[in-house]
Amino acid sequence: MTHVLQNVVFPLDRDPDLLPLYADPETWSVIDEKPVRVSNRAQLGNILGRHRARISAGRRVSLGTYFNAFPASYWQHWTGVREVRLTVRTTGPATILVYRSNGSGVKQRIDTREVAGAAITTFDLSLTEYSDGGWIWFDVVADEKHAILEGAEWTTDEEPARSGKTSLGITTYNKPDYCIDTLGALADAPDALEVVDRIFLIDQGTRLVEDQPGFAEIAEKLGETLQVIRQQNLGGSGGFSRSMHETLKRPDSDFVQLLDDDVRLEPESLRRSVVFGRYATTPVLVGGHMFDLLDRPKLHGWAEVVDEHPFMWRNLYQEKMPHDFGVANLRQSPLLHMRMDSDYNGWWMCLIPLATIRDVGLSLPAFIKWDDAEFCLRAREAGYPTLSLPGVALWHVSWVNKDDTIDWQAYFHARNRIVAALLHSNAPQGGRLLKHSLRVDLKHLMMMQYYPVALRARALRDVLSGPEHMRRNLATAMPAARELAADFPETVVHRDPSRVLHSRKGRQVYTPLKANELDSPTGLRLRIFTLRTLLAHWLREPDPANLSQPQVEFGKGDAQWWRVPHFDSALVSSADGSGKNVYTRNRGQYRRMLAESVRLHRRLRRDWSKLQSEYRAALPDLVSDESWRKIFEEQA
Repeated sequence: MTHVLQNVVFPLDRDPDLLPLYADPETWSVIDEKPVRVSNRAQLGNILGRHRARISAGRRVSLGTYFNAFPASYWQHWTGVREVRLTVRTTGPATILVYRSNGSGVKQRIDTREVAGAAITTFDLSLTEYSDGGWIWFDVVADEKHAILEGAEWTTDEEPARSGKTSLGITTYNKPDYCIDTLGALADAPDALEVVDRIFLIDQGTRLVEDQPGFAEIAEKLGETLQVIRQQNLGGSGGFSRSMHETLKRPDSDFVQLLDDDVRLEPESLRRSVVFGRYATTPVLVGGHMFDLLDRPKLHGWAEVVDEHPFMWRNLYQEKMPHDFGVANLRQSPLLHMRMDSDYNGWWMCLIPLATIRDVGLSLPAFIKWDDAEFCLRAREAGYPTLSLPGVALWHVSWVNKDDTIDWQAYFHARNRIVAALLHSNAPQGGRLLKHSLRVDLKHLMMMQYYPVALRARALRDVLSGPEHMRRNLATAMPAARELAADFPETVVHRDPSRVLHSRKGRQVYTPLKANELDSPTGLRLRIFTLRTLLAHWLREPDPANLSQPQVEFGKGDAQWWRVPHFDSALVSSADGSGKNVYTRNRGQYRRMLAESVRLHRRLRRDWSKLQSEYRAALPDLVSDESWRKIFEEQA
């Protein structure tokens, strides 16, 4: 029996920014060491449908793109498939050229065929030389007349290791318009729905998806496949755990596919992730990559890892991300040909085998932040690794115009990172984690950002209280954190158009610099700067004139921790550019918070081993299906 592993597809949206992800122009050049598109022959007018495209006479189009090349190295490494068949259907005179790459991105020709009229051309390709990386793709060159690519797919006769479907778990909080788009895309994607058992829409908001225009029509199309569940806001971890809990009851589901709400989905990605999960030699978590919803050719998440020291998440090859496919295509990006192994994948899109959930439990009751990383680390320890599969992706609202380290989410950033380290770090006393955590507090204090320091102190006190607090305050920690903002004037974003805020000294203008260049202290200078600033803020009262009116103004990008502390007050643009925040030095508050931060971090270091034992012993119950069932019943 023939099984389709991957279809060649073209974008659902008529958006020229998306084309580089699906079809490549034939001509690129290099200017100032950067690849530059010279002639784009993959124009919107040549896209004839979801699977069809025109290749203009005498022109060449490559399908060596993010969504249409075949990620051979991942299939060789994680599955038993050792041969795939590429089938290309064309009309008109054309030449089909098949290429491969290795882990260094070096291109090699595999085969070439000339075709005419209505043709079905097949290529049998082995998957035996891609252990370090590499893709396979094809180009189509039209002859003296236009040619039409009628469709293409990558198939195998190999039988999958498992055959079950997936349930989808979409967690949402007051983002109904995005959910309508996602459900509509699924309703119009029969190929994707073939692998879907049930769609669980966990609505935790007050602006309900069911009340939106167009929902009734989409729900009718999806029929019994769609099930809307309303519950109190328990965060991402509570919403996704509900999807896991419900999917465990589904005999036809072997997987649960978690999807965030503020996304745009490529339905073929959903189908590919499930097919890959079926073929994996042992059960694996199949993660999807994240493109920027507001800058759609830009890839933000590829392979994500957690550094043991200082136990912090990051992208593998962090300095290379985000990658802009509008600037450099797949064939010109050697790094993207390497097979990259992940520690975890964000739950904007992640396929989890039910075997994993039955073995290791559901999400930690973390509300948000670190729930995905902690789960994947826990799964890996039990023998279920995570991979982030190229060609499987969606578009998600990125963090470019956000700074959630200084709003109410600072509580969850601090608490859940430490809890995850208590559960999974093998470094004595968490390695450099506590030193890094204290350093975060010092930076906030020097920048007069007292609200996140108060939240972080609350987080540390909760961690010290023991693991049961996570279940106890699951529904209350977020509203309590937001309520605390009222005690800190710097949290107010001034947007009143009738009152333009000014500083006494005017705006500080800085030339954009690379990180740590010129005015960013490092090494001994960093230690001296930090000590002097901490002492100055401890000893010196702010000038009253600087408290009545901001002393200086900074753009958000210039408000660095080594610049702002030189002043008693500062006017700083908000992260999203909607207004300005006023930061004002408060010596009494600074002294109290600094002393408390030092005391709490010392206590954490002293009690680390005891806390580690407590949290690890409590984990099986915290993440059990029975525990979550009780939470859902209590919050109903």
